[in-house]
Amino acid sequence: MRKLSVARLFEDNRDRLRLQWQCGGGETLIIADQTGLSPADLVGHLNTIHTHRIQVIGVPEILWAESVPTRKVEDIVETLLDARPPAFIVADGAEPPAAIRAGCANRGIPLITTQRSAASVIDQLRAYLARSLADQTTLHGVSMDVLGMGVLITGDSGVGKSELALELISRGHGLVADDCVDISRIAPNVLEGRCPELLKDFLEVRGLGVLNIRTVFGETACRRKMKLQLVVHLQKQVSGLPEATRMPLDNEMMDILGVKIRKVVIPVAAGRNLAVLVEAAVRTTILSFRGIDSTLEFVERQRRALGGEDG
Repeated sequence: MRKLSVARLFEDNRDRLRLQWQCGGGETLIIADQTGLSPADLVGHLNTIHTHRIQVIGVPEILWAESVPTRKVEDIVETLLDARPPAFIVADGAEPPAAIRAGCANRGIPLITTQRSAASVIDQLRAYLARSLADQTTLHGVSMDVLGMGVLITGDSGVGKSELALELISRGHGLVADDCVDISRIAPNVLEGRCPELLKDFLEVRGLGVLNIRTVFGETACRRKMKLQLVVHLQKQVSGLPEATRMPLDNEMMDILGVKIRKVVIPVAAGRNLAVLVEAAVRTTILSFRGIDSTLEFVERQRRALGGEDG
């Protein structure tokens, strides 16, 4: 079960959203799977239907409360407080309504205020929660930005993943993470790769040690994150194991967190320019996203040629 404390949300967003803690306990948890809502749906405008999400109150809600009978407002506030949402956030620099302040203090529900607009708070917290509460896993490999596409280079230890990454960086591409890559599913069919904080900017190359890529190659050689769209697996030829398919007619796919990602297997051999092959794999993948498949085009051309000869 994926969960996050309100105290952690507050600390991570305090400066950016100019948050101020008013009352309540910070140990309250935001649980992604509790209501079946996606992480991005766990925060929104004041709502008595989705009572288990963070309730954001702005000037329009306060003006509406002042225009309706007091009893109705009290009933709505009581319903929300009884549901014990993770937190109330009063935005637009407004003063928290007395009933909500008292109810939060009595029940230990966090009450937070901010000068930022309600819409801005919701947008930024949705993005934050989608990232913080996303399904996650850690994969062994090197994550790269190659021609604007997120690529994960995998293979057995010692196959040459880091050396290939160094060659790609020298050709103008970017490093996301070496050795360990944190993968998050930020949308139903979207994976994002990030680098663990401890390994940020570092690349280990046998014989050279650990290189700080940002220091050696400059700021443009590193990326903070990339959407994963292609897996390139480096395969050493081992006696007894089948060779990589010479002309695959069907795209091989790899399942990561329930998302299918295209996978290309590149045999490793002396004299092969792997950096060029990876760039070609990326270009081919980009074309396939546009509905262009060179292999199938060649097979169809051959079929037509054979059909003409038969005639």
